[in-house]
Amino acid sequence: MLDTDAEFLRFFDELSRARASALLLDYDGTLAPFRQDRYEAVPYPGVTTLLTEIMNTGHTRVILITGRQAHEVITLLGIGPHPEIWGAQGLQRLRSDDSYELPHLDEIATQALAEADTWLDGLGLHHLAEHKPGGLAVHWRGLSHDQQSEVRKSVLLGWLPVAHRTGMLLQEFDCGVEIRMPDRNKGDAVRTILAEMDAEASLAYLGDDESDEDGFQALQGRGLGVLVCRHWRETSARVWLKPPADLLVFLCNWLEACLNAQRPPLFRCYGRDRAISTGS
Repeated sequence: MLDTDAEFLRFFDELSRARASALLLDYDGTLAPFRQDRYEAVPYPGVTTLLTEIMNTGHTRVILITGRQAHEVITLLGIGPHPEIWGAQGLQRLRSDDSYELPHLDEIATQALAEADTWLDGLGLHHLAEHKPGGLAVHWRGLSHDQQSEVRKSVLLGWLPVAHRTGMLLQEFDCGVEIRMPDRNKGDAVRTILAEMDAEASLAYLGDDESDEDGFQALQGRGLGVLVCRHWRETSARVWLKPPADLLVFLCNWLEACLNAQRPPLFRCYGRDRAISTGS
């Protein structure tokens, strides 16, 4: 973790001098608070406006990397044209021009997800399920503590053998669990983006839960990992922000750095500050 404000400010100073930058963002729990109805999870007030302004500077690639299906985020985020979105834990890639990429789902993964879905059907839990490419999740937010514990235990009883036999990944998250393809995660999305960026570009990744640790680790040595959550936990991120206030300050600082990057440098000339264009 960064210990001092000076180190934190240094990142934004470097951002203001960088020729290119990328702001990588998880959605639920990071840009938006969790809601009992996941389709009502709109961003914290002010987030959409700040992200729109950051995108409009033309200095930063804004990219969402989320466990949701990519198209779900567009309506909730409320930005048009929408930024690039990696959905389903990095399995989907929806570019800002609406071109779409999704790897082939092999027969083993397809069969494993079908078995996991059949198990939910037998439990009568389809109303808690989220179907997505390459994965199946169960959400129990809003249930009582005892109900959450019972749902979790019942789901894992059937899903653990499926995951063990097929090599599928089981991953718990805030008020839910997911079974999904093991060969793609948020870290893979970050590594792909890094390969597309200039080596000197400034980058940051903001996320809140265990799935974001893959992103933080992929960014180490190349950018700033930022944990966004109300309570501190062990993490590979270097900065901890409490939403929404700290998040909004971070985005304001990012926007200011983008605007500073567009201003020509100031030189002292005959006792007066003058802005001098360095372009040809």
